[in-house]
Amino acid sequence: MGTETAVAVTDLRKAYGKVEAVKGVSFEVAPGEVFGFLGPNGAGKTTTINMLCTLANPTGGSATVAGHDVVRERDEVRRNIGLVFQDPTLDGYLSAEQNLRFHAELYGVPKSVVGDRIRQVMEMVALWDRKDAKVMTFSGGMKRRLEIARGLLHSPRVLFLDEPTVGLDPQTRAAIWGYINELRRGEDITIFMTTHYMDEAEYCDRIAIIDHGEIVVIDSPEALKASIGKDRVQIQTGDDDAAIKALAERFELEARVHEGAVTFAVASGEQFVPRLFAELGLPIKSVSVSRPSLDDVFMSYTGSTIRDAESGADGNAWLRTLARR
Repeated sequence: MGTETAVAVTDLRKAYGKVEAVKGVSFEVAPGEVFGFLGPNGAGKTTTINMLCTLANPTGGSATVAGHDVVRERDEVRRNIGLVFQDPTLDGYLSAEQNLRFHAELYGVPKSVVGDRIRQVMEMVALWDRKDAKVMTFSGGMKRRLEIARGLLHSPRVLFLDEPTVGLDPQTRAAIWGYINELRRGEDITIFMTTHYMDEAEYCDRIAIIDHGEIVVIDSPEALKASIGKDRVQIQTGDDDAAIKALAERFELEARVHEGAVTFAVASGEQFVPRLFAELGLPIKSVSVSRPSLDDVFMSYTGSTIRDAESGADGNAWLRTLARR
């Protein structure tokens, strides 16, 4: 792909009436990079991808994909991208191979190479032996793998994956990511994906946390986790209210009940635990200490976990404060 930027976005916006779904996001994606948008449902991830893939017109800002403007050069953008939608778009009455041949015709793949290319991408996702089977007989994971193969068929420069494993069981999700990693090694391609799964974000070279249509922070997963600096400690007691009060009075720590346990952030959590048992003044049934995770990163920068954000919970602003202290 050379040295040019694969995706370049400047102050990109999208409004639906008075509702601004994307609020002036700016970022760049390097050639060959796996770049992720991490955020809850409704954060603006799919809307951004739709603009980058020319499926929706921006109401402000600009963007280029593979060097082509998404508004002025729509056809060129489409020739250079592959897209795996969040919802299935395969024809269940056609065979796997027929689905791919139809896609090849739409993209003008030369007939002289179609057969070899179909076999190549289907072998890449371990579906060549099912090429003649109707897609309606496929499992959810097999359909997703076939959609990835279809997205690769015309040798795109940028592959967009919108929630590529949504609705799949953990084992199938892990298998899909095995195929995606193989794809990265075998194809000269940039991957732009959206997800609300923390474990999937770990596969990315860099992630952008997006919330309420705005990018909060961009960096590598490891750098983001290192930026938090504190461990998460969760304790189970017989009286959560008393434990929260004692933590505030004796340790000047702000805590809340989160995921069924009294939760707070502290530096060097393992070293703090003996002092906690000695000085809290209340029986502790259990304690757990965890290193900063991407969920902690999201919580620190947005004030809630993705789970809380998706459920509409808004009472966790305290988490941002305690994580930064």
